[in-house]
Amino acid sequence: MPHVNIKHFPKEVTDEQKRKLAESVTAALIEHLGTRDGAVSVTLEPVEKEIWNETVVEPEINGQPELLIKRPDYLQD
Repeated sequence: MPHVNIKHFPKEVTDEQKRKLAESVTAALIEHLGTRDGAVSVTLEPVEKEIWNETVVEPEINGQPELLIKRPDYLQD
C-alpha cells in the first residue's frame, strides 16, 4: 500500500521517464501519506482517446466523485 495507476493517452515514454515518474510519485506518497518506498507500486496505463470517456471519465471521475482529489478542467461543472 499504496498503489497508483496513472492513466494517460498513449505516447512514447522511455524507461528513464518511467523511472523518474515513479520516483516522483513515490516521493510524494512518502511525504504525504507517511509510507515507505518499498510499499509503493505504480502502473502507467495508456488509454486510447476514443475510449477515454467511457473507461476513465465516467467510472473513475464522474462515477466516484468522493474519491477525486483533483478535478480536471476539461470537464464542465
